[in-house]
Formats: sequence, structure tokens, C-alpha cells
Amino acid sequence: MDNLLAYIPVATLMVVIPGADTMLLMKNTLSYGPKAGRFTVLGMLSGLSFWTGIAILGLSVVIAKSVVLFTTIKYLGAAYLIYLGIKSLITKQTLAVDQMESSADVPIDRGYHKKSFMQAMLSNVLNPKTVIVYITIMPQFINLNGHVNQQLIILASILTGLAAAWFLILVYVVDYAKKWLNDKKHQQMFQRVAGLLLVGFGIKTGI
Repeated sequence: MDNLLAYIPVATLMVVIPGADTMLLMKNTLSYGPKAGRFTVLGMLSGLSFWTGIAILGLSVVIAKSVVLFTTIKYLGAAYLIYLGIKSLITKQTLAVDQMESSADVPIDRGYHKKSFMQAMLSNVLNPKTVIVYITIMPQFINLNGHVNQQLIILASILTGLAAAWFLILVYVVDYAKKWLNDKKHQQMFQRVAGLLLVGFGIKTGI
């Protein structure tokens, strides 16, 4: 119990510190609306669940110890973030508020939700920093005399739950800001800022 009480603030801090997930969420919510933002969150959670499964199987340690595997994931993740950032910088496509309100089927028909989900899932699956979390931070809160995998699942579930709550709040905030700034030029400006930051996070990941 004491371990959990100590872990929750640490996990909360890891979730709320802005990173590539935050920028991707902003980009998709600004471009395609809150439903795309929620699909982005779902993709993030799927990526975290993937790494939880990897950790339970003990493969996260193998990946971390393999220079080739870790470096490959690292550069693939960096390249993918840079690609998403550049794509966001050069695109002029956004859905205006009146478009989203007039037809709820527009984003689904154009595949924006599926794209948002896949982008977030791939971004998390190709993020080597998640491996670091599972092999360096979580073990500090695990009692080796207990059931290690069960404790790992609990810690991962807490992290996933906190991430879901925080990013869903961000979807609401970004969507509210978009409606307040119901101007395509402002929306594209914020979209490009998010794209630029994604490129920055990609470069940082690759270094």
C-alpha cells in the first residue's frame, strides 16, 4: 500500500509533463475534432497496454539490453514523430467547428478517427522511453517478495488510468479552445505549432 501511495504522484508527474503524446493529441483534436482526440487517447492506451504485455513476458529487459533492438525502436520512433510533425506543418486541412457540428459522420467517413488511433498507437509502440519506465521506475515500487507480475499489472493499470483521465481532459480543453478561437487561421497556427513540437520531440528522441 505504501508503495502505491508513493507511486501515484510519480506516475501522475510522468503523465502530465508535456511530450509527444500531448502534441499529437492537440494536432488531431485541432484538425479533426474531439472524437478524433478521443480516438488518439485510445491509441495511446493501446500502446501502453502493448508495453505492459511486453513487460509481463519479460521482453522489456531483453529489448533494453539489446543495443540493436533498442536503437532500432528509438530511431523508428524518432522518424515517425518527425514524419507526423512535418505532415502537420505542411497540411492546410482542418475541420471547421460548423462542419463538425453539422455532420457527425464527416470525420468517420474520411477515416480521421482510424488515422488518429493508429498514429497514437504507433507513436507509443515505437517509444523506447516507455521501456525505460517499465525497467527502471516501476521496479522501484515492486515488492520482490510478492507476485511481481501482478504488481506490475497494477502499476501499469494505474499509469494507464491516469493517462486516460488526463488526456481526455486535454481533449475537452483543446476542443473548447478551438470553439473559442473559431477561426481557421488560428486553428492552423496551433496545428503547425503542434507539428513543430512533434518534430522537436522526434529529434530529441533520436539523439
